[in-house]
Amino acid sequence: MTGSVTFTGKRADQMTNVKIQEYLRDNGYPEHIVRDGRDGLVRRWREFVEAVERGYSLGIEDYRNDLDVRAIIQLAGAEDDQVRALDARFGSLLTARQIRVWESGAGDPFWDFGYPRNAGTDLVDDLRGEGLL
Repeated sequence: MTGSVTFTGKRADQMTNVKIQEYLRDNGYPEHIVRDGRDGLVRRWREFVEAVERGYSLGIEDYRNDLDVRAIIQLAGAEDDQVRALDARFGSLLTARQIRVWESGAGDPFWDFGYPRNAGTDLVDDLRGEGLL
């Protein structure tokens, strides 16, 4: 996902795909995110987790955009066992979990802390450039 995501702080309860699409539309998300709904959000999160498992090769901007996807899943009430399984896979790949690398939403979601153990030079260099490493 490109561009920045604006969070309203408004959270939805577990919803149907139609309700998730309405929530996304009502909260100003881009049309391609609205159109793909829950399945698109989960697909994007899965693809990100798989990229991290292979060795994350992108920089901090892309990494943070992908963390935003996970926050949107939470805000849209789209969490389920599939998302939690992806979360467990992602969480097992993180190191330096005391370092907050992003604020994708309210609170302290686990995905905002740490970075992939197998991060490529672009992400590591970006984290150093921001004084996080």
